[in-house]
Amino acid sequence: MSAEPAPPFAEPAPLPAHHVLILGGTTEARRLAEALADDPSCHVTTSLAGRVASPVLPPGDTRIGGFGGIAGLAAWIVAHDVTRVVDATHPFAERMSFHAAEAQALTGVPLLALRRPGWTPRPGDDWTFVDSLDEAAVRLPRLGSRAFLTTGRMGLHTFAHLTDTWFLVRSVDPPDAPVPPRLEVLLDRGPFTLESERELIARHRIDVLVTKDSGGSATAPKLTAAREAGIPVLLVRRPRVPEGVAEAGDTETALEWLGAARA
Repeated sequence: MSAEPAPPFAEPAPLPAHHVLILGGTTEARRLAEALADDPSCHVTTSLAGRVASPVLPPGDTRIGGFGGIAGLAAWIVAHDVTRVVDATHPFAERMSFHAAEAQALTGVPLLALRRPGWTPRPGDDWTFVDSLDEAAVRLPRLGSRAFLTTGRMGLHTFAHLTDTWFLVRSVDPPDAPVPPRLEVLLDRGPFTLESERELIARHRIDVLVTKDSGGSATAPKLTAAREAGIPVLLVRRPRVPEGVAEAGDTETALEWLGAARA
């Protein structure tokens, strides 16, 4: 009798050829991780700052917390064989963007900044641009007395001295003291609808909106609602960004950059 052939062995799964580190915290970062999740050639790690108590975790690996400065980020990139870095942090996460650029200079690992475009005023908008939250706090009392503040809980102390202004503050987590004395906190997470923003402004008799030029569609309906209600908007300009870093304005362009980089 002839021996029966040995059963075939399954082909081993290919090891990822690339490790993409996404500096996350934005909708675009999560979408990028989702788009790369089914790519067997990529191992994706998303790093989150840890400022939100219960973040929405993207697919792939995640790490939470700081790296320990520029040297720590560069060391992590080298130790984990990262081949590409995408800075998809919040447009106002200025320090992390500069750390990423410095880490690129130290490691030579290609870096892409994924930054969604800022908002553009439309006919009927009454926008006042300022360079900082401090400047917003100076200008605010001249524009209204019932403010809808959506600049995040981290900078709320800047407005704590405004005793005559009533604030509706929306954030994912409760703010820490010091806070303005006349304050109502709304714990919520975007995206938000135009209908809900209209109702919020009307119910709380809001007469001024204070926000950052974050861009994107998730929180843009508040600007439309403010225009419809005829109320002014205090808009904090974006901070400066590192020079010489490749940029993409959306996830699709970032995927093209990653594809070209892997080719």
